[in-house]
Amino acid sequence: MRLVPRYTDIAENFAIEDFPASVASPQLLLWNESLAKEFNINVAVDLRASTFSGNEKQAIPAVALGYSGHQFGHFSPRLGDGRAHLLGAINDDKNQLWDIQLKGSGATPYSRGGDGRCALGPAIREYVMSEAMHALGIKTTRFLAVVGSGETVYRNPPQAGAIVTRLATSHIRVGSFQYLATQGDVEGLKNLADLAIERHYPEITDTGSQRYLAFLGAVIKNQVKLVVSWMRVGFIHGVMNTDNTLVNGETIDYGPCAMMNSFDFDTVFSSIDKQGRYAFGNQPNIANWNCARLAESLIPLISDDDEQAVSLMTPFINSFAEQFNTEFTAMWAQKLGLNESSDSSGELIAELLTLLKDNQLDYTNAFDALTESLKGEKSVPESLIEWRAKWVSLTDDNSYEVMRAANPRVIPRNHVIEEIIAQYNATGSSELLQRFIKIAGNPYSNGEELSEFCSPPTNDNDYQTFCGT
Repeated sequence: MRLVPRYTDIAENFAIEDFPASVASPQLLLWNESLAKEFNINVAVDLRASTFSGNEKQAIPAVALGYSGHQFGHFSPRLGDGRAHLLGAINDDKNQLWDIQLKGSGATPYSRGGDGRCALGPAIREYVMSEAMHALGIKTTRFLAVVGSGETVYRNPPQAGAIVTRLATSHIRVGSFQYLATQGDVEGLKNLADLAIERHYPEITDTGSQRYLAFLGAVIKNQVKLVVSWMRVGFIHGVMNTDNTLVNGETIDYGPCAMMNSFDFDTVFSSIDKQGRYAFGNQPNIANWNCARLAESLIPLISDDDEQAVSLMTPFINSFAEQFNTEFTAMWAQKLGLNESSDSSGELIAELLTLLKDNQLDYTNAFDALTESLKGEKSVPESLIEWRAKWVSLTDDNSYEVMRAANPRVIPRNHVIEEIIAQYNATGSSELLQRFIKIAGNPYSNGEELSEFCSPPTNDNDYQTFCGT
């Protein structure tokens, strides 16, 4: 492992050296063996708890990264890693560099009076959600381990503490650029943009302002693809602040996230999202808004004349909607096995979405039933029978394979995650998790063994998710 990535070279106080705080009685609760093999992480079993709790001190300090953030539209100029320590970076079997970070590892210079700890429930949620999303084929941070701290975290109510080990191809956020822009640090901005290009967009070979315009364009393209992939499976991030938006297009920070059951673009579960800012159907607008905030931060790298810089970047920001509509249309066509250029497909999709909402049909199960109905294996809900007759006439011999690859049968349903967390809180383990992780690893399978995790809750109208800080 490379102990200190180049973050320390970006700017003064961008990456502040700090050591994780020791915990009382570390206990390994979850270990991602397949991920460990992928990264050739060969830590002895009896050392894993101490190593990934922060109790094993490195010769070189870890770092806490600074960043700003628009949180529910309100700007906070100084946030940063208030409960996370970046240990270094490690290469996977494809020679891709990944940051390795402890979360819940104690207070840092960015903690603002917080304890820097993480409760067990949110730690379990992050681990399970990230691995389920990875299996669904969605770009995401990964989780190697969850270690119980043996300490109480004082939330409401008090809970058992835990530390998670997170891997990401980088922790460069939109808020990272805002942090340096707020300070007027043009050299730091350039250093950060160059590092992001080096790690994520090496195909960009332009120089001068064109280099950073190309970077903006690449970030926008990846954000479009990410949000469309979320919407394909019914994922609601819940807290799409600019500090939770990675420029590499990976999903990060599974706080008040949830999965949609009954289809409705207005679905929101986060207890702190009172206005529905980050509702399921509003995620594209927020991603576009966040990209605009990135563009604002890059102004000094584009031109000394702010108006000229804005003029040069505006077409990139404006292109978000067109790119999204193209990807969005293609996604629905894949979910229905249709030729997206068909004149009637748009009208047919709109009609289906209306039927799904009006009849409160489960999003995942409805598309699974439509998929399997092409093989005669499953009947569709009665409310879709008339619509199906019109749809099936537009399908062809390839439609089933296209749909099966786009429509999961198993998602990390909210009530399943809550039951797993409840089992961990009660006993420190979960037999349900062991079954779920095995099944969730192949979420597009049409095997009968999936049925245990395919049923939606009887009622999730009052379900809420929480940030966990």
